[in-house]
Amino acid sequence: MRAVIPSTMDTYWKGIWSMDKIVETSQRKLTPIERIFSWSPFSIVTLVARIRGDVTEEMLTQAVSKARKRHFALQARIKVDEHGDPWFTTEDVGEIPIDVVHRESADDWVELAQQKGQIPCDFERQPAIRFLLVQSPEISELVILCHHIICDGLSLAYLARDILQYMGDPNGEVVLLPTPAPITRENTPGGASLNKIVQFFIRRMNKQWEADQIRFDQQDYESLSRAYWGNYQHTMIPVELNEEETSKLVKRCKAEQVTVNSALAAAFIGAQVLVIGEESCFSKVAVAANLRERLTPPVGEGMGFYAGLASPKFKYDPKQPFWDNARRFHVLIQPYYTDKHLFNDFTAWWYLDPAILEAINFKKLGGLVSPDSVCYEKLSTFAQREDVVLSILKRDQMESLEKRYLGTAVTNLTRLNFPKEYGMLKLERLILKPGGAFPLVSVNLVVGAVTCADKLSLVMEFARQAMDTTTAERVKKEAQKLLQIPE
Repeated sequence: MRAVIPSTMDTYWKGIWSMDKIVETSQRKLTPIERIFSWSPFSIVTLVARIRGDVTEEMLTQAVSKARKRHFALQARIKVDEHGDPWFTTEDVGEIPIDVVHRESADDWVELAQQKGQIPCDFERQPAIRFLLVQSPEISELVILCHHIICDGLSLAYLARDILQYMGDPNGEVVLLPTPAPITRENTPGGASLNKIVQFFIRRMNKQWEADQIRFDQQDYESLSRAYWGNYQHTMIPVELNEEETSKLVKRCKAEQVTVNSALAAAFIGAQVLVIGEESCFSKVAVAANLRERLTPPVGEGMGFYAGLASPKFKYDPKQPFWDNARRFHVLIQPYYTDKHLFNDFTAWWYLDPAILEAINFKKLGGLVSPDSVCYEKLSTFAQREDVVLSILKRDQMESLEKRYLGTAVTNLTRLNFPKEYGMLKLERLILKPGGAFPLVSVNLVVGAVTCADKLSLVMEFARQAMDTTTAERVKKEAQKLLQIPE
């Protein structure tokens, strides 16, 4: 009889569930795409829910406990096997941190989110997520900070809605979600493939890496985190539209035959050109795209990383009216939303030794580690070493932290039709700060957007080593002017 070998899709998350706990341990290896984010200091996605009503610590703690039953990613930690390969496991998983601070002003959450986002995840002990409640009896911000290795922006939006439901109806039933499979070769569209010649060169790179590979661990990651945040400062500037302003912008975009997404991207590209002047990186754009419904089967509302990038080159023409530029951008980007383009990077990563992907940030940042760090010799030596990791970065012109390879990156969760009322609580708005796979200093400006409760919320994020705050404020005002949003 021929042996039946289970497919990759059949081997994810083997375990037996009850409503209260996992009664049999489940585990799976991290995929190459997930390992892009391994040990990354800055790959934190932040989702903020502003809630009107009295949210207590007890309410949040109970709601998070219920959310852990619904979302499998919240029940897993990462363990590293004897070969250095990371696995998600449900064995001996610690509690998720929940912090509560008193809310004194409407802007408290901004600084607190930045501070909490610099705390290294304890990957091997607990899920890579933490909650912060900036609380007052009348209105609070629930800040969810989650590592990209287990989420994307939509993951946190769905999670925030679930938590609101559990707080609004503490006796409501928890409906378990099917555990979503990660992005793999088996569940992606057929148009995503890699030709044999490229496969050959990747195999050769894998052999080169095998000869002198190096593995990294939690201690290395914590040293890298201290080095990165000791050298680079991130700043975010929120822009909040009310219902009337949001409605006017949506109507204007429809009248101009562009999406809100295209208008936002064109506005922030154009604002930088108008304020700073044309720079070589400004024509390089990345717009995030949702891949959840493109997989087989679709992953729905499950937690995980399911985002691709549409990456056109677009030169903003300051001599032309803004909406003409927006229409040009809208037409230009449409072909980049195809399966072939959105899954293009993944096809190479599936063949590359994933330890190479993990090593990229250590190659870029290892030289920042202080000589008094216990990991100094290991990380600084690796950062200077000529090897296949450096050759990949040089090929993509990403080897230097002094060089910006991207002008504008936009993540828009679009319109989320979530309820506004949850028992005695009311959702005022959601706010998104996207995370990334690469150092923010390499990108001039990151923009996060989400429309919920009929209000559009924007966040501009930048590294102060790439753009000063005064310039960023001018860019914000210029983008608002282009979009005809009141300051």
